[in-house]
Amino acid sequence: MKQKTNSTLQAAKDFSRRTVIKGGAAAGAVALTSPMFIRNARAAGEINILMWSDYLPEGFIAGFKEKTGIKINFTGIGSNEEIINKMKANKGQGFDLVSPTNNQNLEWGPLELLQPFDMARVKIDKVNPAMAKIGSDGWNFNGKGIHWVPHIWGTEGVAWRTDLWAPEGGVPSYGDIWSEANAGKTMIRPHSGMLCAGLYMESIGELDKGAMWGAYESEAAMRPIWQKVTDWCIARKANLKLLWNDADSQKNGLLKEGVIVGQAWDGPPLSLKTAGEPVQYQAPKEGAMAWVDGISMPIGAKNTDEIYAFLEYAYESKPAGEAINKHGYNSPVLGADQAANANYKKNFAEAYPGDALSNLNPWPPQAPWYAKVRTEYVNKFKSS
Repeated sequence: MKQKTNSTLQAAKDFSRRTVIKGGAAAGAVALTSPMFIRNARAAGEINILMWSDYLPEGFIAGFKEKTGIKINFTGIGSNEEIINKMKANKGQGFDLVSPTNNQNLEWGPLELLQPFDMARVKIDKVNPAMAKIGSDGWNFNGKGIHWVPHIWGTEGVAWRTDLWAPEGGVPSYGDIWSEANAGKTMIRPHSGMLCAGLYMESIGELDKGAMWGAYESEAAMRPIWQKVTDWCIARKANLKLLWNDADSQKNGLLKEGVIVGQAWDGPPLSLKTAGEPVQYQAPKEGAMAWVDGISMPIGAKNTDEIYAFLEYAYESKPAGEAINKHGYNSPVLGADQAANANYKKNFAEAYPGDALSNLNPWPPQAPWYAKVRTEYVNKFKSS
């Protein structure tokens, strides 16, 4: 399992916008010679999807139904814990597709709540090879086949109100969120905010370099590190305005709740920026946290043909590009960035200037014991 963990992490490190663009021309050539991927005469059906709340824009849902006649029944979620808890409670029933993040493989494998895809029906060659490799390396449970394919990738970094605040030197830091200068006007998501506080602590010498990644090695290694981080965060908790858990709460914090700077996913602030709001998002000095959210098929999935029709549509560059225009994240689909509008490309360049893409911090694969212990420390922080 250690070998799979390392290869999964390396695959995540390998992706960047450059690798997406590099494959775009080849994918376009294939598309010109490919048959129609969904027959217009297809009988109408439906598909039940449990996915992150802002990943299926109305235009994407409408375009899929127009193309296939298939209705999407969409249930939005805001965390990996929600997905796992729903699947546990329902014993893998009730949904055709769910959307785990790439680093959750060590938790999903033992649950046996997912079934492998028939990869002969998935056009996996249409996505970034490094991201596709995550599924084959880390999500081939018990040698039964691939249980995860990539869907959306993005980062968690720093967002701010450009009319109310500006980062010193033009590049933000996770430390800005905890500083006295911004007290009462900042936001985080508790578990990721605490981890990134640890990365800031490494940068100022309050933790050893590499401590936060070393915490993934064992519970014995994790506890003293997370205890220091928890104590540090509790001492500065009064400086925070908001604890968020989903896309809407991030947007509301920046627009309506007095937040001037905060830790955020890239999608919500960039969608606000696209809409003309005075909001910016950027990878911080310590490196943005990178993730790939995928698509998996629960053991209780019923609408098999509709599942593969959805994957075909999602892996076409035009609908993928139109979707990233709306939600502000990034697509693993080759050529999707070329199908996106100029505003998306401008936002991307401004969010990841200089060497920001080579400085990404992929979320490491997370063992069940790690999640349990982290929750313990997060609860200490929240209840303090």
